Amino acid sequence: MPDSILSLDALRLVDAVARRGSLAGAAEEIGRTPSSVTYAARRLEDDLDVLLFDRRGYRARLTPAGEELLREGRQLLAAAEELRRRVQRVARGWETELRIALDSVIPFCRLLPLIERFCTEAPTQLRVSHEVLGGTWDALASGRSDLAIGASACAPANGQHGVGWRTLRLGEAQFVFAVAPGHPLAAAASPLTAAQLRAHRQIVVGDTSQRLAPRTAGLIGAAGTITVPSMADKIAAQVAGLGVGYVPLHLVREQLARGELLAKTTEDEREQGERVALYAAWRADARGKAIDWWRRQLGTADVQSALLG
Repeated sequence: MPDSILSLDALRLVDAVARRGSLAGAAEEIGRTPSSVTYAARRLEDDLDVLLFDRRGYRARLTPAGEELLREGRQLLAAAEELRRRVQRVARGWETELRIALDSVIPFCRLLPLIERFCTEAPTQLRVSHEVLGGTWDALASGRSDLAIGASACAPANGQHGVGWRTLRLGEAQFVFAVAPGHPLAAAASPLTAAQLRAHRQIVVGDTSQRLAPRTAGLIGAAGTITVPSMADKIAAQVAGLGVGYVPLHLVREQLARGELLAKTTEDEREQGERVALYAAWRADARGKAIDWWRRQLGTADVQSALLG
């Protein structure tokens, strides 16, 4: 079968004929002689063994088979053009894909304005995964992500091939102990004792680490626990009165204002409201315009306030 069958040039020819209404008009548009365009059109029909052009009358019209080829062909032409632009931009330093591990302490919706801005400026595709606790570092260390956002505590020693990390402090998340208004602890006098806390079920978020040792945070030694997949699920479970626990203040301000949750002080070290530093992190040897773009944006006060405010 000839190499020319369904080539991009052949699809451009069909597209030009459909828009200009004649083989001569198509020849003028694509910069070829009318005779060469007529030959290419006939060869394409011979290769496909179908009639694509209705040459009767003044205008060259597409047959139903030609219309189908045009419909699918235009999608291929658009994809080829997009690929050409992406290849050129990658050659100028843009990564083909950037994988972001987002800790659930930062809601995905708060990242949307940044993603929208990025998509208007960069050809790089994005892949965002939700991680919890050590899972955010685990994604970076194992090579599952290129950029971690919302990572807390200490970084693992090294990533793949002994490569270290660079970090950017995003700010602090303050945690409060919260209960639903109908929960037995809601009416208890503050500060709550360790014994009172242990007597009630706790809602915890499961660490998503796959290779690093799983981490825990804010455990109160409760006899019963419910482990949920994200911080949003933990908050929903506590609003429903299924258990208690520490939650980020910046994620529950509305629930506190509406009375869906009550903040209680405790006798442990968090009674003044523990503040946990959160970071963005990436491999020390990371290069590329996409990750540079995110580092610059995440370093601004406005973005940090939007993420953690």
